[in-house]
Amino acid sequence: MHIAWIGKKSPFCGNVTYSREITNSLLDRGHQVSFLHFAQEESQVDNWPNCPEVSLPFIYKSQVYTIPSLKATKVLTQSLCNLKPDIVHASLTLSPLDFRLPEICEELNIPLIATFHPPFAVKGVKLVSGTQFLAYQLYAPFLGHYDRVIVFSQIQRELLARLGVPEPQIAVIPNGVDAIKYSPGISSVKAKFQAERLFVYQGRIAPEKNVESLLRAWKQAGMSEGSKLLIVGNGPLKPSLEPFYGPEHGVIWLGFIADENRRIEILRGADVFILPSLVEGLSLSLLEAMACGIACLATDVGADGEVLESGAGVVLDTRGTRSQLRTLLPLFQDHPEITTLLGQKARQRVIERYTLSNNITQLELLYEEVLGKQQVQLTSNK
Repeated sequence: MHIAWIGKKSPFCGNVTYSREITNSLLDRGHQVSFLHFAQEESQVDNWPNCPEVSLPFIYKSQVYTIPSLKATKVLTQSLCNLKPDIVHASLTLSPLDFRLPEICEELNIPLIATFHPPFAVKGVKLVSGTQFLAYQLYAPFLGHYDRVIVFSQIQRELLARLGVPEPQIAVIPNGVDAIKYSPGISSVKAKFQAERLFVYQGRIAPEKNVESLLRAWKQAGMSEGSKLLIVGNGPLKPSLEPFYGPEHGVIWLGFIADENRRIEILRGADVFILPSLVEGLSLSLLEAMACGIACLATDVGADGEVLESGAGVVLDTRGTRSQLRTLLPLFQDHPEITTLLGQKARQRVIERYTLSNNITQLELLYEEVLGKQQVQLTSNK
């Protein structure tokens, strides 16, 4: 099967990781993949799939949204004409081009599938950010024109259905992680940072990630000298937070780490992974930490609470996150038996529900279903 994948290659974010992992896996299973993306020559992503690429011109691009140039639609249409894929799969980049795709693919008679990424808050109803809710409201009328829309959880499916997207067109296929690559193993990270107990946050340093609540809780909890908190990632709030939470408090800022092997080594050496976000989709960073056998704490936003429910981790309430962490951090510091047990349960949950292999199998079945439906329609129209 030939899949034309439309997604992001930079700047680094969950959408980039999703595109990289899925396209690599499709290639491993013998499919043909062509990757269409908004080019950014100065940025390279590690472990990128070896497949034909098409660069789409753009005016502006960030981790959140992209503004294509006026030529982008013509370049995309001509490229799809030349490639002649069996199916187009768009990992939606929050771009005006997303709204043109159904029309373009209908004219070319190519089935179109979307993965819809925007994060949301608890139970998909009370969104913290009006901007996030606007994205759902804005996209819902257009998503109905895609042959299928992939979301990461039943909660997200229900939200889109309430906004008018036909339920039969919404497929729930959770994010998946390579549980062989991301697995428990030997690490020298604790020795490097002279840590007896190691806590990790990995993600953007931005308001919606609520990192300041974690930092304030850490400082107020009076953690021992042997406990360290690693902050992995960059973002707009880093310059304003880093001066107030430094090594004297046991906080170590590592910035963005592009090397996947180094990120895995950090996770393998950690005892606890913390994700205090106010909005999420389904965090790949959380799944990666769980797969490495780390005890995980995350807020009940997006699908993260669903991932950790029933004992696979600790689910935090977005109301009072700081006070909850202030209580839990010393507990997890002083009782390694708790973190060991939670880490084992986290790993088992990933194996049962969130492996990349299972994700790809579900995706292949979806492709076959959509292509089969197209064949039936073509036959009936003759």
